[in-house]
Formats: sequence, C-alpha cells, structure tokens
Amino acid sequence: MKIVYTLLFFLCIPAALADGLPDLGEVAQTVLTPQDEQRIGEEILRDVATSDDVVNDIEVIDYLQALGYRLASNSPDNQQHFTFFVVRDKSINAFAMPGGVIGVHTGLILSTTSESELASVLAHEIGHVVQRHLARMLAQQQNDAWKSYAAMAFGLLAARSNPQLASASMQAAQASAVQRQIDYTREHEREADRVGLQILNQAGLDPRAMPMFFEQLMKGTRFSDGTAPSFLRSHPLTTERMADMQNRVDQIPYRLVVDGPEFHYVRAKLRAELDNPQQAIAMFEDNLREKKYSTETVDIENQGKGAGLFRNSHINANETAQHYGLALVLLRTNDLARARKEVTWLEDNAPRHAMIETLAANLEVAMGNSHAAAEKFKRALAIFPTHRGLIYGYAELLVGSNQAETALQFLDEKQRSYPEDAHLYTLKSQAYTSLGRQLLRHQAQGEAYYRSYNLTGAIEQMQLASKAGDGDFYQLSIVEARLKQLQQMAATEKK
Repeated sequence: MKIVYTLLFFLCIPAALADGLPDLGEVAQTVLTPQDEQRIGEEILRDVATSDDVVNDIEVIDYLQALGYRLASNSPDNQQHFTFFVVRDKSINAFAMPGGVIGVHTGLILSTTSESELASVLAHEIGHVVQRHLARMLAQQQNDAWKSYAAMAFGLLAARSNPQLASASMQAAQASAVQRQIDYTREHEREADRVGLQILNQAGLDPRAMPMFFEQLMKGTRFSDGTAPSFLRSHPLTTERMADMQNRVDQIPYRLVVDGPEFHYVRAKLRAELDNPQQAIAMFEDNLREKKYSTETVDIENQGKGAGLFRNSHINANETAQHYGLALVLLRTNDLARARKEVTWLEDNAPRHAMIETLAANLEVAMGNSHAAAEKFKRALAIFPTHRGLIYGYAELLVGSNQAETALQFLDEKQRSYPEDAHLYTLKSQAYTSLGRQLLRHQAQGEAYYRSYNLTGAIEQMQLASKAGDGDFYQLSIVEARLKQLQQMAATEKK
C-alpha cells in the first residue's frame, strides 16, 4: 500500500518521559494545524479504502477499533478522532499518521502473546498523536533548516578564500542537523512511552506489557538493519528508555488482566486467512494435538456476562481459538465436513460468542443450507444485534436469495447503529438493483462511495440517480439536494 510506505516516515514521531509533558505550544500549529492534519488523514484513508494491502475483514477491523477506542477514550485528548486499520505485512510494526490514522501490521498482532501487549503498542502510537508529534517535528525541522542554511551560507562565503574550510563547514552543518533530528525523535519516543503507560493503566489493561513486549523485541534481534523488527528501526529503543518504562511500571499496583476472547480469535482468523492453507491446517492441528497453547483457564461466569450464554463455566480461550482457526481454514479450503466437526466442537464446548456464531452461519451458507443459515443468523443477532460480521452475513444472504425487501428493512434497522458504514449502503444498492429501482440504487451507491472517501464516484452516482426517471418528487428532491452538497464539497477541496 503506497500511502503506508510513503508516510511510514511519520510514525517515527517519538516521545519523552520527563516529569511533566511539554507545552505543545503555538509554533507547531503554525506549521501543521489540527485541521490540516484531519485533511491529510482523510487523504490517507482514501488510499486505505482502495488498497489491496489492507485487511477488510469486518470482525478484525471492529476488534482493533474497539481496542483502539478503549485506549483513546483514556488518553489526554479524548476528543481526538482515531481510525485504526490493519496492513497485510509480516513485519512487526505499527505507525501513526496525521488525523489520528493508526496502522497496525498483521505481523505485530500475530507476534503479541497477550491483548495488553498489542494494546501497549496502540497506546504508544496514540501517545504520538495526542502529543502532536508530527506537527512538532515539522516545526523543529523548520527551525533546524534556518540553522543549517546559515551554516552553509557561511561555508559558501568561506569558499572564496579557503575551499577546504567551506567543505568542512557544510558537512558539520548537515551532521549537526541529523543529530538534532535523532535527539528529537528519542524525546518523542520517551513521551509516547509515558503517555502510553498512563493510557494502558487507565483503560484497565496491564502497563507491564509495554516494557515486557519491547524487551522481547530487543532480545529477539541482533539490531542489525536486516534483522531488527521494523518497529524498533522506526521507534529507536534505548536502555535508558527501557529503564524509565520499567521504573514507572514498578510504581503501579499489580492487577490481573485477562485477555478478551476476541484477541485469540482474531489472531487465529488472521493465520487462517493469510497463511498457506495447508500449512495453517497443519499448525492448528499440531497445536491441538501437542497442546501448544496457554493452559490458563478463565472463569467466564465471574466476568459480568449475561446469564444463559455459556455452555461451560471455565474455558481455555486459546484452545478454543485453535479450533476456531482450524474451522476457518477448512471452510476456506471447502473441506466442509471437517469444518462442521470443528464448529460442532465449538458449539458444544466454547462460550457463546458472536465470532463463533458468524462462522457457524457462514458454514451453513457454504453448504447451501440457506434456511438453516438464516435461522442461525436471526438467533445470533437476537443476542449480538450490533455485531457487524452477523449483520453483513445475514444481509448478504437475504440479497443473494432474492429477499430484497426483507434485506432493505433489515439494513434500514442496522443503519441506525452504523450510519457511516459504506458496505451497508452497497448492500442496499444491490437490493434496489434486484428490484429495478434505479434512482435508489444509484443514490445508495453514491452514499457508499462518499463513505469510502470517493467524492468523485459519489457525485457521478448522484448524477445518475437524478437522471434515472423512476423516483417520485420527494426522492428526486433529496438526490438533487445531496448532489449539490457533494459538488460544493468538491469545489471546496479543489480550492
């Protein structure tokens, strides 16, 4: 994804652990205002929305968003908007970009062994955003530029009488600017550490996970350019920084933090969907056979969940995730009989969970059992009404089985919870298409494009809707008003 690697430079924006956080000041805002950052963030998200390198699985997206917003709501700036997305990349990395856009590599999710470890990296990146490190870095570079220009100007003047002195002067100026940038980056990293630790603790996660995970990264590499994890290369880690993190953590009272089952299910899902299918099957089967998973059991009944949702009072979430991942990869390879065996095990042994319910219903769809699939979706949605994996699956089943009117009623209901969901509008467009309603079809597709940051496509669809000729006066008035609004947005962007 070109935008990620073009702007990967920005995620280095690091942080400091002094007793007081710095005054963010007005200088940074004169270089890059919050409004500028938001506009840049929207440009980035436009590329994200169309990139093949971004994971589009809604259950993975919603898990990361939920974890990210749990952290962001406990940050020093809980008004900052954030968008989290996952990049298909085996390297261990995460990065923050303008506008609160935070990307996470699949390699990072798969390398973490606890939810708090994953959260610690997200909290660190949130720290970069709320401390406005990008704007401050640009302000610093602007200041350094003047110093460098002055030194190089001296060098050019000196060249008239002493060429060697001029060359040395210019080299010294460049080296000094580089060193100042390195120091500034380390300062930012310490700041992001401190803010991240505060966020983790206030969000009810384990702040000890941050120094533990960073130490594991340090131990797992020789720090050469070819072997160091990307996160360490872009976020310089020093012994002083590690010591400071550990000192701060030691002052926080210990508490037991249990991973949510979604953490294990999402990791299993990524392995099932991204790895070579046969290798993934062999890995899950070997893990189950050799019991290569954590033996910790969780007392589900004591975690404030609703009564009647659980089959067993104690469950090993990681063991369940191995069965879940195996079922997913068997479904991926169309080995439906074996996939059903794994789903049956999950239904008999695991706590009831929306991701398992979605898998079970999708298996019925794959086996051609539309009625059974619809019943599973409806029963699951009665318990998990806002789970988008279930919402998407049921709506797609209705549209695909020529139940367009029922699909539209269902989508209207769910859009109250997710008014900005582009895929729900796309499904409405498909339903209207099957009913031959051209104005509503193009209108819905236009709203889908708008929510995918494709303003040009949205305008084109609204123009088609206005010329469709099959809408009533009220529908046409809505379309024309929306078209005018979108065209004004486009004119503003162009200016």
